[in-house]
Amino acid sequence: MDVGRRTVSRAEASRANRGWWDGEADDYQTEHGEFLRDDGFIWCPEGLDEADAHLLGEVAGKSVLEVGCGAGQCGRWLTAQGAAVAGFDLSHRQLQHSRRIDQSTGTALPVVQADAEVLPFADGSFDLACSAFGALPFVADAGAVLSEVRRVLRPGGRFVFSVSHPIRWAFPDDPGPGGLTADRPYFDRTPYVEFSDDGVPSYVEHHRTMGDWVALIVSSGLTLTGLVEPEWPEGHAQVWGGWSPLRGRLFPGTAIFQCRRP
Repeated sequence: MDVGRRTVSRAEASRANRGWWDGEADDYQTEHGEFLRDDGFIWCPEGLDEADAHLLGEVAGKSVLEVGCGAGQCGRWLTAQGAAVAGFDLSHRQLQHSRRIDQSTGTALPVVQADAEVLPFADGSFDLACSAFGALPFVADAGAVLSEVRRVLRPGGRFVFSVSHPIRWAFPDDPGPGGLTADRPYFDRTPYVEFSDDGVPSYVEHHRTMGDWVALIVSSGLTLTGLVEPEWPEGHAQVWGGWSPLRGRLFPGTAIFQCRRP
């Protein structure tokens, strides 16, 4: 597998990441399923739990869209709190894991396969939308996703989403000491791309600076109402890719944006 940095189109990014998540979903759920829990809402590798954080506020009786729902763990937790939830994901295999959990728990989380840049929902369908590392880091046009989320929210509706903290882009994705020294420009927005043996993009992740995210939120017509940078909690020893206690105690690994449709 080759790794590089180059610009990719929307179609290339969508095709690559759909294939990557379909191929990696089994390993992902095996490795992280216990941490995420079948019906838990974990915002990030730092372990911030919506049951404690209450970033979405009161959800009982609300209609909620989960953006990039994966196996539906967050949506299942929201359902247990009295919300009416719909989820979508680009990966068919991730949605199969959602159905597997439905069957094992006796729940029925409504999910659909869709691209976050073109949502298959009517205008003003939801009171809330949420995304825990779903879709937004992987799409070529995050502005299109934010505009689509604004469209499907009712006036006054809120969207809360977590992504990799932009500062991580300047450091190697290494949980150990090698990941403590910046070795690339924070301001280089060229996507990180993994290539198959025949040179076709097989995984794409996009970098936006903190200023980029604020500008995209504002230009989509949403209002930024809050920003959370979770600290690494004491006693949390789990390593998740480049997230680790060593790095987490020195700089943030996750940014959570809280937005509202006026």
